[in-house]
Amino acid sequence: MSEELIVRQCAPTLAGLKTGSIFNCPYRCRKSLLEGISKMNTRLSEKGLRFIPLRISESQALIYIYRPEQLKKDLCCEEAADILNSLGYTCPDMHKCLSRLRKRLKGSSDFPHEIGLFLGYPPEDVKGFIENRASGHKLSGYWKVYGDAKRALKTFALYKKCTRVYVDRCACGTSVERLAVAC
Repeated sequence: MSEELIVRQCAPTLAGLKTGSIFNCPYRCRKSLLEGISKMNTRLSEKGLRFIPLRISESQALIYIYRPEQLKKDLCCEEAADILNSLGYTCPDMHKCLSRLRKRLKGSSDFPHEIGLFLGYPPEDVKGFIENRASGHKLSGYWKVYGDAKRALKTFALYKKCTRVYVDRCACGTSVERLAVAC
C-alpha cells in the first residue's frame, strides 16, 4: 500500500478536516495487503486514524481510513442516525454500523448511498442524494450538494488545497506519519 496513494486519496482525512476517506488499493497478495493495513494502523493510531478493508476482491481492496472519534460523533447526529436507522443500521454503535456497511458493500457492486455519512458528508446532502436518486442537486464536487452550496464550495476548495499541499510534501519525502494530524 503506497503512501503516495494514501496521501493522494485521503489528504483531508489525514489533515483532520474530514471524518473518513475510501480508496481502491490494488494488491497481489492478500496476506501482504492485510499486513500493510495492520502496519498503517500501528503507524497512525496515535494520530487517531484507523484503516479497515471494506471490501476485498481478487486484485483490489476498498480501504476505509477514518477517525473513530469523529465518526462516533457524526453517526450520533440525529439526522444521520435517522437515515441509518431507516436502512437497518444500529445507531449509535459505530462498530455495528461499520459491520452493516461492510455487509451492504459485499452484497452489491454499487456503493450504498449512506456511505457519505461515513465520509463526513453533511447528512442533509446524503438524504437529498438518497431521496432524489442523485438528481436535482445544486452542486457537484466531492459529493452532490442538496443543502448549503456556499459552505460546500468552501469545503471543496479546502479539500483541494489540502490535497495539493500534502501530495507536494509527500513527493518531497515527508512521511505519512508526519503529514497526519492528531485530532
